Amino acid sequence: MSYCRQEGKDRIIFATKEDHETPSSAELVADDPDDPYEEQGLILPNGDINWNCPCLGGMASGPCGEQFKSAFSCFHYSTEEIKGSDCVDQFRAMQECMQKYPDLYPQEDENDEKSTKDLEAASMEASAAKEEKGSS
Repeated sequence: MSYCRQEGKDRIIFATKEDHETPSSAELVADDPDDPYEEQGLILPNGDINWNCPCLGGMASGPCGEQFKSAFSCFHYSTEEIKGSDCVDQFRAMQECMQKYPDLYPQEDENDEKSTKDLEAASMEASAAKEEKGSS
């Protein structure tokens, strides 16, 4: 005989072997893509960026949220051969903003900082090469 009991906020359900012999008659409801409370992931079904996605770690809000959104959008929608190479200015603005709030955005250690500078240099070189290619 199955039964249920409440212990504080928890409800404990005891089921018998007989309870599990009959297949479930529960019907699954399809996910509603328009449900604003349903986790959609980073990209919404319509192709927009989901700024509420937990995967962004709250970066879209806070004092540098607008700079983050600008840089991330630019990178996401970039069609350059080196993706994001056209977004250096947006990422620089985001980095400058974050440096004003070291408690909210801790700086990377020295090795990570070097690789960030290397990435910026590579991106700038790609932009310069693109300009040379376009002017010849």
